[in-house]
Amino acid sequence: MSNIADDRLIVALDVPDALSGLKLAEALGDSVSFYKIGLGMLTGGGLALANELKQEHGKRVFLDMKLFDIGATVEAAVRGLAQFDLDFLTVHGDPHVVRAAKTGAGGSDLKILGVTVLTSLDRSDLDAALIRDGAVPDIVVDRAARAFEAGADGVIASPWEAAAIRALPGAEGRLIVTPGVRPEDAEQNDQKRVATPARAVAEGADHVVIGRPIWQAADPRGAVEKILSEIGPT
Repeated sequence: MSNIADDRLIVALDVPDALSGLKLAEALGDSVSFYKIGLGMLTGGGLALANELKQEHGKRVFLDMKLFDIGATVEAAVRGLAQFDLDFLTVHGDPHVVRAAKTGAGGSDLKILGVTVLTSLDRSDLDAALIRDGAVPDIVVDRAARAFEAGADGVIASPWEAAAIRALPGAEGRLIVTPGVRPEDAEQNDQKRVATPARAVAEGADHVVIGRPIWQAADPRGAVEKILSEIGPT
Protein backbone atom coordinates (compact mmCIF):
# COMPACT_ATOMS: atom_id res chain seq x y z
CA MET A 1 0.00 0.00 0.00
CA SER A 2 1.14 3.57 -0.70
CA ASN A 3 2.51 5.60 2.18
CA ILE A 4 0.43 8.56 1.03
CA ALA A 5 -2.62 8.66 3.30
CA ASP A 6 -6.07 9.29 1.87
CA ASP A 7 -7.63 12.20 3.77
CA ARG A 8 -11.13 11.12 2.76
CA LEU A 9 -10.82 8.83 5.79
CA ILE A 10 -11.07 10.59 9.15
CA VAL A 11 -10.25 8.33 12.09
CA ALA A 12 -12.30 9.12 15.20
CA LEU A 13 -10.09 9.01 18.29
CA ASP A 14 -12.97 8.09 20.60
CA VAL A 15 -10.58 6.62 23.14
CA PRO A 16 -10.40 7.48 26.87
CA ASP A 17 -7.57 9.99 26.91
CA ALA A 18 -4.90 11.82 24.95
CA LEU A 19 -2.20 9.25 25.69
CA SER A 20 -4.35 6.48 24.22
CA GLY A 21 -5.11 8.68 21.22
CA LEU A 22 -1.47 9.49 20.60
CA LYS A 23 -0.51 5.82 20.92
CA LEU A 24 -3.11 4.89 18.30
CA ALA A 25 -2.00 7.70 15.98
CA GLU A 26 1.60 6.52 16.26
CA ALA A 27 0.54 2.95 15.48
CA LEU A 28 -1.35 4.12 12.40
CA GLY A 29 1.59 6.24 11.32
CA ASP A 30 1.55 7.50 7.74
CA SER A 31 -1.53 5.43 6.82
CA VAL A 32 -3.80 8.14 8.31
CA SER A 33 -3.60 11.90 7.81
CA PHE A 34 -6.86 13.10 9.41
CA TYR A 35 -8.21 12.59 12.94
CA LYS A 36 -11.39 13.50 14.79
CA ILE A 37 -11.35 14.45 18.46
CA GLY A 38 -14.71 14.69 20.19
CA LEU A 39 -16.34 15.68 23.45
CA GLY A 40 -15.58 12.33 25.06
CA MET A 41 -11.89 13.20 25.17
CA LEU A 42 -12.27 16.88 26.04
CA THR A 43 -11.48 16.33 29.74
CA GLY A 44 -8.83 13.74 28.87
CA GLY A 45 -6.49 16.18 27.15
CA GLY A 46 -8.29 16.38 23.82
CA LEU A 47 -7.24 19.93 22.96
CA ALA A 48 -3.62 19.20 23.82
CA LEU A 49 -3.74 16.09 21.61
CA ALA A 50 -5.31 18.09 18.78
CA ASN A 51 -2.50 20.60 18.98
CA GLU A 52 0.20 17.91 19.13
CA LEU A 53 -1.20 16.01 16.15
CA LYS A 54 -1.43 19.20 14.13
CA GLN A 55 1.79 20.95 15.06
CA GLU A 56 4.18 18.07 15.72
CA HIS A 57 2.86 15.28 13.49
CA GLY A 58 1.50 17.30 10.56
CA LYS A 59 -1.96 15.75 10.75
CA ARG A 60 -5.28 17.37 9.89
CA VAL A 61 -7.64 17.63 12.87
CA PHE A 62 -11.42 17.70 13.11
CA LEU A 63 -12.66 18.97 16.49
CA ASP A 64 -16.12 17.51 17.01
CA MET A 65 -17.61 19.77 19.69
CA LYS A 66 -21.18 20.12 18.30
CA LEU A 67 -21.43 23.57 19.87
CA PHE A 68 -24.89 24.92 20.66
CA ASP A 69 -25.69 28.07 22.63
CA ILE A 70 -26.71 31.67 22.16
CA GLY A 71 -24.89 33.40 19.34
CA ALA A 72 -22.50 35.45 21.48
CA THR A 73 -21.32 32.39 23.38
CA VAL A 74 -20.81 30.31 20.24
CA GLU A 75 -18.92 33.16 18.60
CA ALA A 76 -16.61 33.52 21.62
CA ALA A 77 -16.00 29.76 21.84
CA VAL A 78 -15.14 29.47 18.15
CA ARG A 79 -12.89 32.51 18.29
CA GLY A 80 -10.89 30.77 21.02
CA LEU A 81 -10.76 27.45 19.21
CA ALA A 82 -9.69 29.09 15.94
CA GLN A 83 -6.38 29.95 17.60
CA PHE A 84 -5.42 26.25 17.54
CA ASP A 85 -5.08 26.20 13.73
CA LEU A 86 -7.38 23.19 13.39
CA ASP A 87 -9.19 22.14 10.22
CA PHE A 88 -12.85 21.30 10.98
CA LEU A 89 -15.17 22.22 13.86
CA THR A 90 -18.75 21.05 14.33
CA VAL A 91 -21.63 23.16 15.59
CA HIS A 92 -25.33 22.44 15.57
CA GLY A 93 -26.73 23.26 12.15
CA ASP A 94 -29.24 25.83 13.42
CA PRO A 95 -28.77 29.01 11.35
CA HIS A 96 -28.11 31.31 14.32
CA VAL A 97 -25.40 28.95 15.59
CA VAL A 98 -23.75 28.61 12.17
CA ARG A 99 -23.71 32.37 11.62
CA ALA A 100 -22.16 32.99 15.03
CA ALA A 101 -19.55 30.28 14.48
CA LYS A 102 -18.55 31.73 11.11
CA THR A 103 -18.12 35.14 12.74
CA GLY A 104 -16.00 33.58 15.47
CA ALA A 105 -13.83 31.76 12.93
CA GLY A 106 -13.07 35.11 11.34
CA GLY A 107 -10.33 34.97 8.73
CA SER A 108 -8.94 31.63 9.93
CA ASP A 109 -8.87 28.46 7.83
CA LEU A 110 -11.16 26.67 10.30
CA LYS A 111 -14.07 25.06 8.44
CA ILE A 112 -17.44 25.23 10.23
CA LEU A 113 -19.56 22.12 9.76
CA GLY A 114 -23.24 22.12 10.73
CA VAL A 115 -24.68 18.97 12.31
CA THR A 116 -27.99 18.03 10.69
CA VAL A 117 -29.46 15.03 12.58
CA LEU A 118 -27.21 12.71 14.58
CA THR A 119 -26.65 9.35 12.89
CA SER A 120 -27.62 7.57 16.13
CA LEU A 121 -31.19 8.95 15.90
CA ASP A 122 -34.25 7.74 14.07
CA ARG A 123 -37.82 9.01 13.79
CA SER A 124 -38.84 7.74 17.23
CA ASP A 125 -35.94 9.68 18.79
CA LEU A 126 -37.01 12.85 16.97
CA ASP A 127 -40.58 12.33 18.21
CA ALA A 128 -39.32 12.07 21.78
CA ALA A 129 -37.40 15.34 21.30
CA LEU A 130 -40.50 17.09 19.87
CA ILE A 131 -38.83 17.56 16.47
CA ARG A 132 -41.31 18.33 13.68
CA ASP A 133 -43.04 15.56 11.75
CA GLY A 134 -41.55 14.24 8.56
CA ALA A 135 -39.13 11.61 7.30
CA VAL A 136 -35.65 11.84 8.79
CA PRO A 137 -33.91 12.21 5.39
CA ASP A 138 -36.17 15.15 4.51
CA ILE A 139 -35.39 16.90 7.80
CA VAL A 140 -31.66 16.29 7.31
CA VAL A 141 -31.70 17.79 3.82
CA ASP A 142 -33.76 20.79 4.98
CA ARG A 143 -31.35 21.44 7.85
CA ALA A 144 -28.38 21.11 5.49
CA ALA A 145 -29.91 23.67 3.13
CA ARG A 146 -30.45 26.12 5.99
CA ALA A 147 -26.93 25.58 7.30
CA PHE A 148 -25.51 26.33 3.85
CA GLU A 149 -27.64 29.48 3.61
CA ALA A 150 -26.24 30.59 6.99
CA GLY A 151 -22.68 30.19 5.68
CA ALA A 152 -21.61 26.71 6.80
CA ASP A 153 -18.55 25.36 5.03
CA GLY A 154 -20.12 21.92 5.14
CA VAL A 155 -22.48 19.63 7.01
CA ILE A 156 -22.47 16.41 8.98
CA ALA A 157 -25.02 13.88 7.77
CA SER A 158 -25.38 10.14 7.40
CA PRO A 159 -24.48 8.46 4.10
CA TRP A 160 -28.23 7.91 3.54
CA GLU A 161 -28.72 11.63 2.91
CA ALA A 162 -25.43 12.49 1.19
CA ALA A 163 -26.70 12.29 -2.40
CA ALA A 164 -29.75 14.49 -1.72
CA ILE A 165 -27.57 17.06 0.06
CA ARG A 166 -25.03 17.03 -2.77
CA ALA A 167 -27.90 17.83 -5.18
CA LEU A 168 -28.88 21.00 -3.27
CA PRO A 169 -28.19 24.28 -5.12
CA GLY A 170 -26.26 25.55 -2.10
CA ALA A 171 -24.03 22.46 -1.88
CA GLU A 172 -21.55 23.48 -4.56
CA GLY A 173 -18.13 23.89 -3.00
CA ARG A 174 -19.38 22.71 0.41
CA LEU A 175 -18.23 19.67 2.36
CA ILE A 176 -20.28 16.62 3.28
CA VAL A 177 -18.78 14.63 6.14
CA THR A 178 -20.41 11.32 7.02
CA PRO A 179 -20.23 9.50 10.35
CA GLY A 180 -22.27 6.33 10.69
CA VAL A 181 -19.87 4.60 8.29
CA ARG A 182 -19.09 0.95 8.89
CA PRO A 183 -16.90 -1.41 6.83
CA GLU A 184 -18.60 -4.43 5.26
CA ASP A 185 -18.04 -6.78 8.22
CA ALA A 186 -18.35 -4.31 11.13
CA GLU A 187 -21.09 -4.06 13.77
CA GLN A 188 -23.41 -1.04 13.76
CA ASN A 189 -22.95 -0.38 17.52
CA ASP A 190 -25.15 2.62 18.49
CA GLN A 191 -25.47 3.93 14.94
CA LYS A 192 -28.84 3.60 13.18
CA ARG A 193 -28.34 5.19 9.74
CA VAL A 194 -25.20 3.49 8.45
CA ALA A 195 -23.52 2.59 5.17
CA THR A 196 -20.21 1.24 3.94
CA PRO A 197 -17.30 3.58 3.15
CA ALA A 198 -17.64 2.89 -0.57
CA ARG A 199 -21.32 3.75 -0.60
CA ALA A 200 -20.80 6.93 1.42
CA VAL A 201 -18.20 8.24 -1.04
CA ALA A 202 -20.27 7.15 -4.04
CA GLU A 203 -23.24 9.06 -2.63
CA GLY A 204 -21.26 12.30 -2.47
CA ALA A 205 -19.38 12.33 0.85
CA ASP A 206 -16.07 14.17 0.89
CA HIS A 207 -14.95 12.49 4.11
CA VAL A 208 -16.03 9.40 6.06
CA VAL A 209 -15.56 9.22 9.82
CA ILE A 210 -14.76 5.80 11.30
CA GLY A 211 -13.76 5.02 14.87
CA ARG A 212 -14.49 1.74 16.62
CA PRO A 213 -13.88 -0.57 13.64
CA ILE A 214 -10.33 0.82 13.63
CA TRP A 215 -9.36 1.38 17.26
CA GLN A 216 -11.07 -1.81 18.50
CA ALA A 217 -9.37 -3.91 15.82
CA ALA A 218 -6.56 -6.30 16.74
CA ASP A 219 -4.60 -4.71 13.89
CA PRO A 220 -5.71 -1.05 13.57
CA ARG A 221 -3.38 -0.28 10.67
CA GLY A 222 -4.60 -3.34 8.81
CA ALA A 223 -8.18 -2.19 9.42
CA VAL A 224 -7.33 1.21 7.91
CA GLU A 225 -5.78 -0.38 4.84
CA LYS A 226 -8.87 -2.55 4.35
CA ILE A 227 -11.16 0.49 4.63
CA LEU A 228 -9.05 2.44 2.13
CA SER A 229 -9.27 -0.47 -0.31
CA GLU A 230 -13.08 -0.41 0.09
CA ILE A 231 -13.21 3.33 -0.61
CA GLY A 232 -11.15 2.88 -3.75
CA PRO A 233 -8.87 5.25 -5.66
CA THR A 234 -9.30 9.04 -5.53
